[in-house]
Amino acid sequence: MWYEVSEAIPEDAKAIRKAVFVEEQGFHNEFDRTDDASLHIVAYEGDEPVGVCRVFPDQGQTWTLGRLAVLKSYRGQHLGANLVAKAEETARSHGADQLTLHAQERVAGFYKSLGYRDMGIHDQDEGCPHMWMDKPLTNNAGCESEDRAS
Repeated sequence: MWYEVSEAIPEDAKAIRKAVFVEEQGFHNEFDRTDDASLHIVAYEGDEPVGVCRVFPDQGQTWTLGRLAVLKSYRGQHLGANLVAKAEETARSHGADQLTLHAQERVAGFYKSLGYRDMGIHDQDEGCPHMWMDKPLTNNAGCESEDRAS
């Protein structure tokens, strides 16, 4: 497994997000201006792009993790957790001390298992229940450690 971090959204990231969020989950507003201000992380198994997420600065040293997606045939292999760890490492290397995310409520347990906590703000994104979560990052945190987050 290896990762590519890009300032511009790569075609591989677009293809994974389209497959997961648009075709599989039925979201319509998948791509937005935030893509232009984000670092995009694509996970590869050999030459095959298998997962993606984005991180971007939000307020001060708080960054936001979003659009985490793993292709269906690669789920259950901890790729989502590994992508989150890579996103945390990437944000931390750019000065972040906290990450927030807008998770689908149905996958909140996944994020809780990685140390994220419910911020108490629950809303809808295209009719799908979501919740805001956050996690403090520390400079000495290790980088070891599925679905739509903003």
